[in-house]
Amino acid sequence: MKNRPRGERNRLAALTLVVLGPLVAELALGSTPVRMAWLLLLWLPIYGAGVLLIRELVRRFRGGWLSVILLGVAYELVEDGIALQALSSPHLYGAAGWAPRVLGLNSAYLEANLPYHVVFSVTVPILLTDLLFPRHRHVPYLGRTGLVVTGLCALAGVALLRVSVPPNQDPGYMAPPGVLLGCLVAVAVLAVIALGVLPRRAARPRTDARVPSARALAGGGFLATLAFMGLLFPFWGAAQPAFTHGLWVLLPMAAAAVVAVGTGLLVHHWSASSRWDDRQCLALAGGALIAHTVFGVVGVADTALDRAGLVVLGLLTAWLLLVLARRPPAAATG
Repeated sequence: MKNRPRGERNRLAALTLVVLGPLVAELALGSTPVRMAWLLLLWLPIYGAGVLLIRELVRRFRGGWLSVILLGVAYELVEDGIALQALSSPHLYGAAGWAPRVLGLNSAYLEANLPYHVVFSVTVPILLTDLLFPRHRHVPYLGRTGLVVTGLCALAGVALLRVSVPPNQDPGYMAPPGVLLGCLVAVAVLAVIALGVLPRRAARPRTDARVPSARALAGGGFLATLAFMGLLFPFWGAAQPAFTHGLWVLLPMAAAAVVAVGTGLLVHHWSASSRWDDRQCLALAGGALIAHTVFGVVGVADTALDRAGLVVLGLLTAWLLLVLARRPPAAATG
């Protein structure tokens, strides 16, 4: 690696991020079964180019993790609100039956998938790539031409998703114009805040607060992820989250919101400490990664082959995380 020219190293990092996007978000959960892993080729434009575009924009505008998170929310609105139109569809994935619809949107589906995509489609792939290529974590991987090509690929990915999944699984449905316009406006507002407002804020002062050990963070990330997904994603034949019926679904939805918001606030507090470094970031992300694959084994995979594939993938993930953990830590920035 040390003998390679800088541009080549950056392109390798960019390619790594492009691959990690769909690998983490789709294959490692089992929503794309291991036996159908070839489908990742179809997801590379929206997942891979999408997360690379987010990282490139954040680095060019000198944003931090809050900017990444906001653009992750925008990513979810583009994928599920505009491309798949699953946020408003009364039929796709049975999501309309998970919980009462709010303003024409599938409320529980939105609550489940928004944090999921923010964490596993965007934040975790970017974090892992930064840890794999630490010398380039604060700079863009691509030049202007590469950025334009990435943006075009991401747009093509949105179009590809739109013409491939809904016509087969939800034929004839078209989201109301108000929903589509609302998603577009929300994406634009989130982009302005993430790239125009947040980067201009003064950096948070570092504190000397104590942070949990890497082992505690890994366990916390594991339990929080498993709890959140178990509360919101119907599994084992359940029609609603947490095997509820009717308005009782509001209880697991509220509990999942507490888990998500509480975890986010704790991480925001800990990451301001001068004691927070790569080791803590990796432990937290690693625990979450393993948990979401465990949930895939239990609640997503349909066949014994798919479950076995996820178990192997989970063990491989754990081994790679341990290899990364042996690297010398570096101070994290927010």
